Amino acid sequence: MGSLFTPLLLPLFCLCLTLISPTHSTDCSSLKLPGGKKQYSNCTHLPTLNATLHFTYNATNSSLSIAFSAPPAKSGGWIAWAVNPTATGMAGSQALLAFKNNGSMVVKTYNISSYSSIVEGKLSFDVWDLEAEAGSDGKMVLYGSLKVEESAEKLNQVWQVGPGIADGHPMKHEFDKANLGSVGELQLVEKLTPSSPSPSPQIANANSGYGLRVTQLNVGFWILGLIYFIVFM
Repeated sequence: MGSLFTPLLLPLFCLCLTLISPTHSTDCSSLKLPGGKKQYSNCTHLPTLNATLHFTYNATNSSLSIAFSAPPAKSGGWIAWAVNPTATGMAGSQALLAFKNNGSMVVKTYNISSYSSIVEGKLSFDVWDLEAEAGSDGKMVLYGSLKVEESAEKLNQVWQVGPGIADGHPMKHEFDKANLGSVGELQLVEKLTPSSPSPSPQIANANSGYGLRVTQLNVGFWILGLIYFIVFM
């Protein structure tokens, strides 16, 4: 039976190890910021424009600290992250916009009252600790903290990138599908439904990573049993 090990058992053993290995989801360690000078509680891949968002929500003082990262549309371009207090689109957004000015990264605030009116000025909420940096990977990172409504559980966020700055003003961004789809909801607090029954630890959701790992372990142990039978029986 020893002659069976090379052609048969080795592939089965490798397959077994593959199935037993746990599946790892994306965490903040895979979305490192340049320099790593700031730490955040949460991070996420935004669905468009190759953008990411790190954030920490402090319910005690109703503040949100963020680090938004994205590559500008072109060299010398800009990136922006915004909150829309009244709607879900760009119009009405209160934006933080970062770009390079005379060799240094700067952050400015813009009140976007409409798609044709982008006015630099004070936002409808307080912001502080604004700064930005350019990474070696071509991305820019925008840092800032802002005041949110007390007991807020979610925000309407908007993010965008543009091609450049002209006469001190950001040039219009493209209107491609990715640009138009750069809006979403930022969940600050994960809220459990009181009436929802507690999930049984013995029954895993087939769509969850836990359920997948349980299935993988069952198959892996079955293959180990088959290997034992071939070698020793």
